[in-house]
Amino acid sequence: METTNQPMGTPPDNNLVWAILCTVLCCLPLGIVSIIKATKVKELWAQGDTIGAQKAADDAKKWAIWGAVAAALVWVLYVIFFVVIGLGGAFAGYN
Repeated sequence: METTNQPMGTPPDNNLVWAILCTVLCCLPLGIVSIIKATKVKELWAQGDTIGAQKAADDAKKWAIWGAVAAALVWVLYVIFFVVIGLGGAFAGYN
């Protein structure tokens, strides 16, 4: 009987779609890290490293979420900045 080192079942979701969306729409540096982690999932799974594959998948998801949160924070700060500047400019003539 021949034994193989291949894991049984399907590999974990590599979250590559979220990584790409994060890179394109949110935060380029964090999205790139997410893509790198996502592309390692299949390779680690094929090597029989199921724990490493799951960790890489979890890391890819984590970096994509951090990228989305960072982009949301930047947009909120951007809006607040322009509201403050706009209100400052609107009331500048009342002095």
